Amino acid sequence: MKKGTFLTIFKITLPVFFGYIALGIAFGLIFTNAGFPWWFSSLMSIIVYAGAAQFIAIGLLAAGTPITAILITELFVNIRHIFYGLSLITKFKDCGKWKPYLIFSLTDETYSLLTTVDVPEDCKPGTFYGLISLLDQSYWVIGTTIGAIAGNFIPFDLTGIDFSLTALFAILTIEQILKTKDFIPVLIGLITTTTSILLWKFGIIADSSNILLIAISLGLGALLIAKSKAMGETK
Repeated sequence: MKKGTFLTIFKITLPVFFGYIALGIAFGLIFTNAGFPWWFSSLMSIIVYAGAAQFIAIGLLAAGTPITAILITELFVNIRHIFYGLSLITKFKDCGKWKPYLIFSLTDETYSLLTTVDVPEDCKPGTFYGLISLLDQSYWVIGTTIGAIAGNFIPFDLTGIDFSLTALFAILTIEQILKTKDFIPVLIGLITTTTSILLWKFGIIADSSNILLIAISLGLGALLIAKSKAMGETK
């Protein structure tokens, strides 16, 4: 690979770099503030590497939630990755030894990048996608470690810091819309989320903590319907 190609890959990942460093620091701070050792957050970011799921896991672990309940919750939170994987089957077809890692490291932000870039002529698909994914995870691990270590020595006011994840999602969603001109996933997200909130407001959903789970379930159902209709139209 040419040096210029690597620089191109680095430039592609810059939005995730700024987001993951800031977000990783936030996660590390919250994690150590919950009473866990700093190295545990870094290890979690290496082995688990799932931003939203890791933030959710902090509260579950701190509350002593049974491991079975944690696993089920994390499964539902990340079940959207099934659709990510299905849409990338063609892209990952010729990625060789990189394929297992590409599957493991497929986060929302990395997916956003992989679906909007083209492989340079002087680079193999596996290497190109693999380096994007590897750089993204390294940013997350670095940010997590910085935040976790800093949290042990410097007092922080953590009010509102957890909103950084939402802010990053919003930025990447805007970039995705500008690139693909596809508003359907965003509309589905807005409609299902609003529906879930209304169901809670009217007492149909008893616990507000279930709003996210209901929204994800409705969203997955809507995406399946939209996908099946699109496939039917192409036949």
